[in-house]
Amino acid sequence: MRTHYCADIGEEHIGQVVSVAGWVSSRRDHGGIIFVDLRDKDQVLQLVCDPADDIEAHKQAEDVRDQFVLIATGSVRARGEGLENPNLKTGKVEIVVDKLIIENRSLPMPFDLGDDKVNEEIRLKYRYLELRTQRSYDIFKLRSKATIVARNALDELGFLEVETPIITKSTPEGARDYLVPSRVHSGEFYALPQSPQLFKQLLMVSGFDKYFQIAKCFRDEDLRADRQPEFTQIDVEMSFCDQEDVILVAEKLIYDVFDKCGFDIPTKFNRMTYSDAMENYGTDKPDMRYDMPMVDVIDIFERCDNEIFSSIAKTEKRNRIKALKVPNGDNIFSKRQMKGFEDYVRKFGAHGLGYFQMKEDGLKGPLTKFFTDEDILAIIERCGLKVGDVVFFGAGEKKVVLDYMGRFRIYLAELMEIIPKDTFEFLWVVDFPMFEIEDGRVKALHHPFTQPTTLDHEDIEDINSIAYDIVLNGTELGGGSIRIHKEAIQAEIFKLLGISGEDAQEKFGFLLDALKFGAPPHGGFALGLDRLIMLMVGSDSIRDVIAFPKTQRAQCLLTKAPSPVDNEQLKELSLRIRQQIQAEG
Repeated sequence: MRTHYCADIGEEHIGQVVSVAGWVSSRRDHGGIIFVDLRDKDQVLQLVCDPADDIEAHKQAEDVRDQFVLIATGSVRARGEGLENPNLKTGKVEIVVDKLIIENRSLPMPFDLGDDKVNEEIRLKYRYLELRTQRSYDIFKLRSKATIVARNALDELGFLEVETPIITKSTPEGARDYLVPSRVHSGEFYALPQSPQLFKQLLMVSGFDKYFQIAKCFRDEDLRADRQPEFTQIDVEMSFCDQEDVILVAEKLIYDVFDKCGFDIPTKFNRMTYSDAMENYGTDKPDMRYDMPMVDVIDIFERCDNEIFSSIAKTEKRNRIKALKVPNGDNIFSKRQMKGFEDYVRKFGAHGLGYFQMKEDGLKGPLTKFFTDEDILAIIERCGLKVGDVVFFGAGEKKVVLDYMGRFRIYLAELMEIIPKDTFEFLWVVDFPMFEIEDGRVKALHHPFTQPTTLDHEDIEDINSIAYDIVLNGTELGGGSIRIHKEAIQAEIFKLLGISGEDAQEKFGFLLDALKFGAPPHGGFALGLDRLIMLMVGSDSIRDVIAFPKTQRAQCLLTKAPSPVDNEQLKELSLRIRQQIQAEG
């Protein structure tokens, strides 16, 4: 139907007869001569329909409207002097049409394509129209290239691509499973995989040595801007390796993807321990594009005359008092604003927020009266305060303080607009705790198949693991660990997690059995492909980089999924809807 794509037409084609096809981006009638901007997959080309050149083509053009599908044939010519469009690759030429076919018509658009102000619900309902924009095409062109580069990079490193099951056994890995009822085995269920974790470990037991997969994963969890119920990850596992080996592969993979997609990043990434990340930035995924670390001042506050602060400081292991310096903050924020910041941190469990202002004549603020001159100087020195700076203080239970002060750091940086754009700051966060205690229950911080550094600790929260996350611009891009490859250690971890031997055998028996048959030391990682592309293109939402995404309520507005099914289908699966049962009762 066409001889060329629009982007292929240039000055070297002047005088040639060509055929192009696409959608009408715009139509303009200039005194009887009709100009049509025709767009195909990735470029716009101007068509000229002049009755002096071809009356039939001009008659057809009179009927053309936006988003009609056209096939046009004509001669390529240079645009007139001063009429070139430097913003288009095809801006120096145009086609004088002598044959125009309206291949299909279009209803008026439900919204202006490319208008970011359009309600997201409307855009997702007509997602196929939003995908017709140049920006969407560019995103998915980049995604395709990044995926191909990742495959090639891992292939060159000797990794074998293997597909693992999509319907499998339900195993508790953290989030809720999506369950699939079995028709053949009444009352039993498959689950959609949250990750290929157990299967890739089994492949290492199989002796495959190096595995990868561009894997679809599913998690029934509450959604955010960087989460979807189904997502894609670049999944990697390797045998006879340590943490350094895995990190080397991950850095090579990430570098190749960014480099071949036109981005300049370092070949090696900085590292930070989990403890330092939490203590200095209040999060295990700190954004290193800007500074503003938190400083521990609990020892200074222990000596103050304020009983609230001093009592908090005396239980140092459980509590924290953190200072957050804002350079030149005294000249940026009003006193009213600084008092209002307390309302922000209270949303995350804070009981208050103190602050000092560094003036020409020293540190000022309502709390200074509780400190000696020596301790005032100690605060100035430890926080590195200069005239014009403001320092905020959070005090209380460790987990709560680190959380709200970490959030406050990000909030202030966004408010001051100090976060640089078009910058990629990678960071490895290493030495994660093996366990965390939540609501009185012991949970694996990463997952229960992570190798602990040792199990010889009185306090379970002091046990570390050989786990690592890769963080990009404050977003967790992925992570991994060295896995447990000995059955006795895996059984002990299950025991510490409160999983009985019987439950462990029921849920993970296939893994425990496999570890008895010569499992090699192994480890790996997974990178979120959707998040990777989201960060590459500078989007705020993962939905922009998934062709047909779900809403925050896990609905597809385009297909109206999820949706009811008829009773015959439910009967085949031995299922009944609770509302239906209640109605019958």
